[in-house]
Amino acid sequence: MHHSIAIASGKGGTGKTTIAVGLYNVLSGKGKTGKKNEAIDVVLADCDVEEPNDKLFFDHLELKNAIEISKKVPVISKSNCTYCRKCVEYCEFNAIVVLPPAEYTAVNNDLCHSCGACLVACEYDAITEVDEHIGHVNTFADSNGKITLNEGRLKIGSTMQTMLIRETKKRVKQTDGLIIFDAPPGSSCPVVETIADTDYVILVAEPTPFGLHDMTLMVEILQEMEIPFGIVINKAGLGDKSIYEYIQKNKLTLLAEIPFSREFAQVYASGDMRKTPPIIQNTFNQVAEKIMNQF
Repeated sequence: MHHSIAIASGKGGTGKTTIAVGLYNVLSGKGKTGKKNEAIDVVLADCDVEEPNDKLFFDHLELKNAIEISKKVPVISKSNCTYCRKCVEYCEFNAIVVLPPAEYTAVNNDLCHSCGACLVACEYDAITEVDEHIGHVNTFADSNGKITLNEGRLKIGSTMQTMLIRETKKRVKQTDGLIIFDAPPGSSCPVVETIADTDYVILVAEPTPFGLHDMTLMVEILQEMEIPFGIVINKAGLGDKSIYEYIQKNKLTLLAEIPFSREFAQVYASGDMRKTPPIIQNTFNQVAEKIMNQF
């Protein structure tokens, strides 16, 4: 039976990908642990579909499969349409416009969620569906052919992040080890879709007023969804102490702190996490150990 964790945050730029890749390297035995660790089967899934960056840190991986993902969108036939507007009434997303005096119909594909309600509503066979491309789910493997990374890559201009994340999660290789989901930033629907059904969430936050504000939104969501979580403070040493006061007051789990490091920032920018400074690598080791103790 596999386990899954998600790396999330209330805002962008906090270090989600840093933690996701760092944990993957440690748990799969590819990181400089400084001690003998038993590697486990780990799959990394990049669900930040608008900006999937995990692949940038794995130059040795080869693209094995690229699945085109589409959604169903309605097309209204004017020859059959009676302009009764039942499809408009059934649509929860306001994606359909019908103006009977002008005999005008239109579908906003960006608002359509492919729920099929309009098909049920129409009694005159005036609505059919066609496929609209929204993105790809890409699968990458190492030199041994082992699948190690999945990513969702949204078509530029598409608004279907949540749908593509759902399809990405469906296609992640099941493993007896661990699946790591790198979530998109923020606290909206795409994040909720990513963290749903995971066993544990790591919240990454910065010790700043903005970092605290956005982290509290994610804390509320996780508590509502009853998903266990712990917090990693990134860029520790900057900002103020308010985030620590919040964690202590609410009796939350602080997994680790990653100190602000110019050296590590340069390593991260180069894309070669194998050169991670020992003090940072030790933090990844500690977080990995605490996470595995959850299962």
